Amino acid sequence: MLTIDVVTIFPAMVEAVLVDGVVARARTKGLVDVQARDLRDYTDDKHRVVDDVPFGGGPGMVLKPEPLFRAVEAITAERGTPSAVVLLTPQGKPLTHAMAARFSGMERLVLLCGRYEGIDERVTDAFVTDEVSIGDYVLTGGELPALVLMDAVVRLVPGVVGDESSVAGDSFVRGLLDHPQYTRPAVFRDRAVPDVLVSGHHGEIERWRARQRVERTRDRRPELLDAADLTSEERAARELLEGDASASPKRRRS
Repeated sequence: MLTIDVVTIFPAMVEAVLVDGVVARARTKGLVDVQARDLRDYTDDKHRVVDDVPFGGGPGMVLKPEPLFRAVEAITAERGTPSAVVLLTPQGKPLTHAMAARFSGMERLVLLCGRYEGIDERVTDAFVTDEVSIGDYVLTGGELPALVLMDAVVRLVPGVVGDESSVAGDSFVRGLLDHPQYTRPAVFRDRAVPDVLVSGHHGEIERWRARQRVERTRDRRPELLDAADLTSEERAARELLEGDASASPKRRRS
């Protein structure tokens, strides 16, 4: 079982997502145990203070080291040594599918939700194994990034998603974006599903999907394409698309 402990000053934000969706199903199946840990529970003053002004001056507040040290040490005593202690911070490495897959294979994760100007660096030095960001922008705290990371990780735990082949075909698993998806009705407001998808010809369908995956990735995230793990159908689609591009009208006249 994967255990995830989320250390936060707003545990209700975390608990709100534990009653529905993929994380709730994983908990019901006994595949994941998620607990929200209120950082204020690890203070020792009557006002439960978790922050203070930064040394050296400057705006804002910084999360104090004492409650964070106590939180990680208490979780370690209760659960065992964490496989990873992850700090959610805009200074971290961007979250990727590969990163989520690595975390999903671990036994114990501790997620630290930063707030204000950040956390005391001594906490990072002592405990943090990974610093993770969900994008090049700043949020008011690490709770939403922690929930994004948790969702990305939990859905990759074996047995959580009923049809595991759907996970294997997701965008970014092999470095490509996914192909377009359609369902019934075949025609909606004069917009028809591509003929190939209702043809029943599985080979043609896969060739069409392969081309769509390559074309979408080339158009929307071209930096992914060279490192992508392409199937034979996708390699053929890429060669065809590159051939089409080189055979433009301008080039033919020359």
